[in-house]
Amino acid sequence: MIGWGSSLAISTFFYLTLSVRKVDNFFLLIAISVLLGIVITHLMRMVIREYKVLEKSLQTQIISFIILTLVFAVVYACADVAVEKALNLRDTGGPKISLANEIARTAINNFFLLFIWNLIYYIYHYVERNRRQEVDTLKLQSVVKELELKTIKSHINPHFIFNALNSIRAMVDENPSRARTAITELSNILRSSMQTEKLETVPLERELDIVKDYLALEKMRFEERLIIEMDIDEDTLGQPVPPMMLQTLVENAIKHGISKRINGGKIKVISDFVKDHHELVVQNSGQLSNHVNEEGFGVKSAQYRLNLLYQGKATFEIKNVDSDMVESRITMPVATIASIVSI
Repeated sequence: MIGWGSSLAISTFFYLTLSVRKVDNFFLLIAISVLLGIVITHLMRMVIREYKVLEKSLQTQIISFIILTLVFAVVYACADVAVEKALNLRDTGGPKISLANEIARTAINNFFLLFIWNLIYYIYHYVERNRRQEVDTLKLQSVVKELELKTIKSHINPHFIFNALNSIRAMVDENPSRARTAITELSNILRSSMQTEKLETVPLERELDIVKDYLALEKMRFEERLIIEMDIDEDTLGQPVPPMMLQTLVENAIKHGISKRINGGKIKVISDFVKDHHELVVQNSGQLSNHVNEEGFGVKSAQYRLNLLYQGKATFEIKNVDSDMVESRITMPVATIASIVSI
């Protein structure tokens, strides 16, 4: 409205101040032109949004920009000429010109108007998209920091450390070698928790190392009550994953699933390629009602971080798969070799 209003004001100004020839029905002609312009550009905007032109590659956007401008300039010219002829508003004082030439001349004039309109529209959305990406990056950094602090709190939980140290102490005389290994595992977990990671993603192999250390310590505590299974496709080890996300899911599985059962249970970690996606799955014995609160930090932060990292292309779900098994599943796009190298 501002753009076409400005066009109306400029045309009127030049006509009243610089025009040496009076045009019959000038104000009606310019009003029709502006109204048609509003309608045509609105239709063009609908086409851009319908075919998601702004989400395509830069080269495709440029080609679409030119084609749309040409097509709608011709449509605009045809509509303008048709309306003016229907209302008998065309200036007949000059030499006669053919209908095709009339449309062509009008289309050329309209092309520059629509070119400016499209240019402003594309630049606005380009700047706005960059602004949203910056905001999303800041949000992601905030969530990662919140998750790091939450992870530190859960790992340095005095109850967890007390249980781990008691188990290690019991092994010092019976199995010194296993005690030394347990101390190393505990040290690795604490070191990982204390590191202020600024990376958005880490290789799955690195994340799995921490998960294995954590499960080894829990195995020492639960003994035969905890059965651990790993089903990891080696080709997925280099895939980038959000740091500490898998660790959080495994902790939830132990805390809300295994530890609530007298006879313990099984926990299984799966990593595989399914179609064009990388799937991470954590399964554990138990039922969802006793497993985790869907409003809890782990569940909310998992979906939120995935949305920010993958722009809605990754999903997270947690559900009962049968009467005695809960499954947490993360589905992410497969990273290209170039993306993995950059990480």
